[in-house]
Amino acid sequence: MAEITLKGLAHSYSKSPSSHSDYAIRQMDHVWHQGGAYALLGPSGCGKSTLLNIISGLLEPSEGDVLFDGHRVNELPPEERNIAQVFQFPVIYDTMTVYDNLAFPLRNMNTPEYKVDPKVREIADILDLTPLLSRKAKNLTADEKQKVSMGRGLVRDDVSAILFDEPLTVIDPQLKWKLRRKLKEIHERFNITMIYVTHDQLEASTFADKIAVMYDGQVVQFGTPRELFEKPAHTFVGYFIGSPGMNFMSVSHQAGKVMFGELPLPVNEAVSRSVAAAGSSNIKLGIRPEFITVSNSPEPNSVPVEVVNLQDLGTYSLLSFTLNGQLFKARLPEGHAPVGDAAHAVFSDQHIALYVDEYLVEIGHE
Repeated sequence: MAEITLKGLAHSYSKSPSSHSDYAIRQMDHVWHQGGAYALLGPSGCGKSTLLNIISGLLEPSEGDVLFDGHRVNELPPEERNIAQVFQFPVIYDTMTVYDNLAFPLRNMNTPEYKVDPKVREIADILDLTPLLSRKAKNLTADEKQKVSMGRGLVRDDVSAILFDEPLTVIDPQLKWKLRRKLKEIHERFNITMIYVTHDQLEASTFADKIAVMYDGQVVQFGTPRELFEKPAHTFVGYFIGSPGMNFMSVSHQAGKVMFGELPLPVNEAVSRSVAAAGSSNIKLGIRPEFITVSNSPEPNSVPVEVVNLQDLGTYSLLSFTLNGQLFKARLPEGHAPVGDAAHAVFSDQHIALYVDEYLVEIGHE
């Protein structure tokens, strides 16, 4: 078990980096506490796998330190860090049986056979692999092979952490939820530090207690799934988390009013004061689709919008509309009254968020 600390960590594949764009990982400090279940979430190319490979020892960082329980491990290879890593594609020996694949990491450490057998059978039982123990790995399905690959990481008692790099990509969608649940059970049973890399917010939120959202080589927010949804600290988090993501409006303060282009927005005084005090040309208001109400007739503080389309998704409907030429999404509850082509939208003051230079700023209330 280990607490993993990243201290002043940065990495560039360029020999002479001179700007932020030259860095795959921009300078960061971060702590993964012992025994936590974490997800590293972000789009392709944001630096997730690079960061995971630095933690595991497959890659040495350009700058800063990786600490395991306070000890610097930058130069240590993976085998000396006691890290188990499960990759996107299963890493197993096709010519071996499932039993021998699971036993291999233990035998490689010269573990006595009387200790190997009970451990292999324990892990096989947890992963529902017991009926397959005598089968050759080459005869397994993709999801069975990935479970064996996971089992090879779990079978050792001495692992400091298990790192998962998009491990369910090759798994049938109907089986993914079972494996996510199984990983959660394993974490609760063994209390191992686990870091799970994914681009899928559902995978992240169902596995992890806390999620680190990465964007452009940085962790822009670290929090619970609920915190990421209710209080996104960066515009990217608002956009990336949620289905669909947060709506944003670039605004300014003119003649005592908050302006969305040429349109004055009916926001409360607290929002207006905060926009006026922002001191930047990059100011955005954000609101989630769940907190926009839409009706056919004008309401207090409503703005006229043009309806684009309505998708009935069963338990709710997704309404697309334009305001000032920009597309917005509103999530309407089941049974909502029909909406015509011309409608009126109200943005809940209580749920409007203010972003200055892409980061969340508290709205001042007096």
